[in-house]
Amino acid sequence: MGYPMLCMIAAVLILIVVGSIYGAIQAKKRREGLSELAQRVNLNFKPDPDYELAERFGFLKKLAKGDNRFCYNVLSGKYQGDDVLAFDYHYQVTTHDKNGSHTTHYRFSFFILQMAATFPDLTIRRESFFLKVAEVFGYQDIKFESAEFSKTFCVRSPDKKFAYDVCNAQMMDYLLANRDLSLEIENQALALAFDACLTIEQIESDLKRLVEIRSLLPGYLFTNA
Repeated sequence: MGYPMLCMIAAVLILIVVGSIYGAIQAKKRREGLSELAQRVNLNFKPDPDYELAERFGFLKKLAKGDNRFCYNVLSGKYQGDDVLAFDYHYQVTTHDKNGSHTTHYRFSFFILQMAATFPDLTIRRESFFLKVAEVFGYQDIKFESAEFSKTFCVRSPDKKFAYDVCNAQMMDYLLANRDLSLEIENQALALAFDACLTIEQIESDLKRLVEIRSLLPGYLFTNA
């Protein structure tokens, strides 16, 4: 093996080590920031992986993908009077081809507000090309009087009346003003999903938005449940 090749291998190894150290430092800073947030808003904080919690809420679509699923950096407790969970989430997908197997790891932030009633499945997500393709193949979304809302969001539920109850005028206005949100309701869970791990500031902001969304659900949904 020639000298240039040895130098290249050494450089790659150094980059790997530096990347690993940087990742560890960032993870430590994130844990410290979340711990400070938990103290500020009077929530519990658990940084360690929690497989049981991931399994408990595995009925939620965003949490049902891949393998090696676990929550970590979990905030839990009462927030503005509601039982909430906010955590980072991990799952992995392994693919196989002629060159071997390849594992991709996914991590993102997730929020759950636990409600005192049980509801059917409902998802509200930003409309996308892939959702439009799915609609062509029979996965129909529910349309609303607001053309802007129907164009912006894909709403799906086996219970159309429940979907209309949830997507009342106030809720539609709120979601149109917060178009980054993806919402899921099922059983006793009201959940917000994201595609990446949020900053500490974003997590605190989205805890507030989670509670605000709960406040927009009509009271009769709970008295009739």
